[in-house]
Amino acid sequence: MHRRFGTLVLAGVMILAACSTDAGETGPAGPAGPAGADGAVGAVGEAGPAGEAGAAGAAGADGTALAGADLGCTECHDDTTLIAGKTTAWADSLHGTGEAYVRGGSASCAGCHSGGAFSTMVAAGLTPEEVEAGDPNPTRQDCRTCHEIHTSYTGADWALSTVDPVVLYAFEGETFDGGEGNLCATCHQPRRAIAEAVDGMIEVTSTHWGPHHGPQSSMLLGLGGAGDVSGNVAAHASMVEDTCVSCHLGEGASHTFEPSTDSCLACHADAENFDINGLQTEVQGMVAELQAALVAAGMLTEEVVVDGLVIEGSEPVVGAYPAAEAAALWNWIYVAHEDKSLGVHNPSYTKALLQAGLDALAG
Repeated sequence: MHRRFGTLVLAGVMILAACSTDAGETGPAGPAGPAGADGAVGAVGEAGPAGEAGAAGAAGADGTALAGADLGCTECHDDTTLIAGKTTAWADSLHGTGEAYVRGGSASCAGCHSGGAFSTMVAAGLTPEEVEAGDPNPTRQDCRTCHEIHTSYTGADWALSTVDPVVLYAFEGETFDGGEGNLCATCHQPRRAIAEAVDGMIEVTSTHWGPHHGPQSSMLLGLGGAGDVSGNVAAHASMVEDTCVSCHLGEGASHTFEPSTDSCLACHADAENFDINGLQTEVQGMVAELQAALVAAGMLTEEVVVDGLVIEGSEPVVGAYPAAEAAALWNWIYVAHEDKSLGVHNPSYTKALLQAGLDALAG
């Protein structure tokens, strides 16, 4: 029976082999079966041991500490009284006191009355009459007004903010070029000249009539007066290097801007005060004489003096006056109230202006 079963199995195998050899063409593929399920993500293997550290790199260059000395700050900020001495003196000066800076809120005044507006004006290359807006935060003229403070953080910051020649805008074609004194002349110039006569008369329009404050630059040049008086450039403009700065900040002077006779000795060896050869005494006498004549003519109010103090000063009386008499009033204001040097800035021109006024009122 075992032999018979083996025979049958062998016969079946032979039949299958025959069928495989003689199969027909393959039929068309059936539809795709459903997708199989995603396989599970295998577990992450453990990290291997860390490798040995590499050799140390080369050391970097040493860093440099940034100190005030490296910026040059100690050229000014040191253990001396260099800065404190200057600011203390400035605080006693006319630039460092008073309420004039308040006028800097007005566009017509800002360029000279506010220290901050002055700096803005100079940086923009403008002249005082070209400033179009008042300073919303007016300041007194201080260190930053005149110096390049904290721009380089070195001693170069003492440089003046401008030394460009100054066009005197009240006098066409006239320029003041006095070296470092040009800084001062930027503002210390008349804002106007006297008006032309109409039918031989000149009108005094207000109690502020006149050449306006600080006309020292024009006085040095022999300009700015009224009437038929010609002037020449003074020796203090033609022979003194840096003009204003040499006298008001030179030998023996300080940041009060009060001049010192030490600055005079190079030319006036015997000078003990500014009344050299009696000039200021002479001019003061002429000023007083002309003042009295103007008061008598009703063109000038009289000063009110109490215990030696001027309680109320002389002011122009509004009205129309003959040209020569109006010129006398203008020149008295120019010398007595505005220039204030009593002839020092330009001796011959000052005396000529006052004498013309005395002659005009003599009759």
